[in-house]
Amino acid sequence: MAGAVVSISLLWVVTFALIAIWGSSVRQHQKRLEQLDVRVHVNGIRGKSTVTRLVSSVLREGGFVTVAKTTGSAARVIGPLGEESRIVRHGAATINEQIDIVKEHVTTGVEALVIECMAVRPIYQEYSQEYIVRSDITVITNVRLDHQEEMGETLEEIADSLALTTPRQGILITAEERPELRARLAEHAAARESQFVYADAADVLDEDMKGFDYLQFKENVAIGLALADILGVSREAAIRGMWKSVPDVGVVRLRSYDIRGKQVLWVPMFAANDQESVVMTLQTLQAQWPDDATVIGILNNRRDRGRCAELFASMSTDELRPFLDHTLLFGAYEDTVEKTMLDGGVPRDRVHRMGDTVDPSLDQILDKIASLIPGERGVLIGMVNIHTHQAEVLMEHFEHEAGEEHVDEIEASFDPERQPESRRRLRWAAARRGLGADPGTPAEIAR
Repeated sequence: MAGAVVSISLLWVVTFALIAIWGSSVRQHQKRLEQLDVRVHVNGIRGKSTVTRLVSSVLREGGFVTVAKTTGSAARVIGPLGEESRIVRHGAATINEQIDIVKEHVTTGVEALVIECMAVRPIYQEYSQEYIVRSDITVITNVRLDHQEEMGETLEEIADSLALTTPRQGILITAEERPELRARLAEHAAARESQFVYADAADVLDEDMKGFDYLQFKENVAIGLALADILGVSREAAIRGMWKSVPDVGVVRLRSYDIRGKQVLWVPMFAANDQESVVMTLQTLQAQWPDDATVIGILNNRRDRGRCAELFASMSTDELRPFLDHTLLFGAYEDTVEKTMLDGGVPRDRVHRMGDTVDPSLDQILDKIASLIPGERGVLIGMVNIHTHQAEVLMEHFEHEAGEEHVDEIEASFDPERQPESRRRLRWAAARRGLGADPGTPAEIAR
């Protein structure tokens, strides 16, 4: 009996200790958030990582000491000078990672945090906003048909899910172009007493886009300009900052490579994996490839993304068909995808298995690509997902072929030319952290 009493007492002690530790962690997290002048939560279906980078660059160029965190093709922390570091995970990614980022990187002197939403399920999206980020500005880049199994089958249901990250008495910014979906988002903003801001791509000039050396969309830039206007950052500084921003790993950079004597334009579109984004990107890029080029699409299917495989197989019989002369199947689901395409009227000699059932070497992949191009020029378009063995082997080959032209985003982020013009203010913030006391104003430190 006495042993049982001791055991129960120890259990209560441990329970109360854990509750106390948890409570202390929550209070410390909230204190770190409260020190920030600006908290931006970036949500949406497409372009979150890109917009996170653009928005943080606007803030840095506008004089805010800013930390950002992306989740997309490659998770990164972006420091106050724009310098990047990889996030190393020991296990599956969870939304609690956001708490660790705040703990490690929101230090004394940091004024702004821009953080990409990791959550997909509605309950986690709401939890992320209400308890982890508590943003005063939320961005919803757009509403697209994706993640339907978690977020809803219709665009309206997906908009409602995304809107769960709307701040209370804050600001909601979106570049969603469809009026009915904007109106739905605006209703959610009004319900939380937040201001609604539409970032209109029509406000972005053609000359505003000339400083990007990769495929960029006016909708994303419009969000950066809308945030700049809200925070009093000049348009000139905002555009300058966005031009300096290092693009995400998944961005589209167009380069030609020699494949067995054929000049092949490589179009890595793996980051765009919903119907609207893919078609819109192809329509934009089509003007940039040669009229006489043979166009080969890669459907790169991960085993854990069966729904994407099904979507792109169906698109190949309809929306993608005008763009593609041939299709290579990488990764998983080759039987299902091939059957869908053939049943949909795609000729058998236009569909080629090069995925897990074949397990081709790099030489076999390159031989196949070259054999499908009767002339001198071709276009190779990667779609659906990034991570399969065949796609990774091919991308490594292209990186090696690019040599000095290959852009490593980590190295690029340390380029002094990309640093914000407010770096004297950043030195002041660094001095404050090092001295542990207020050393004076930014101007005094700069002298």
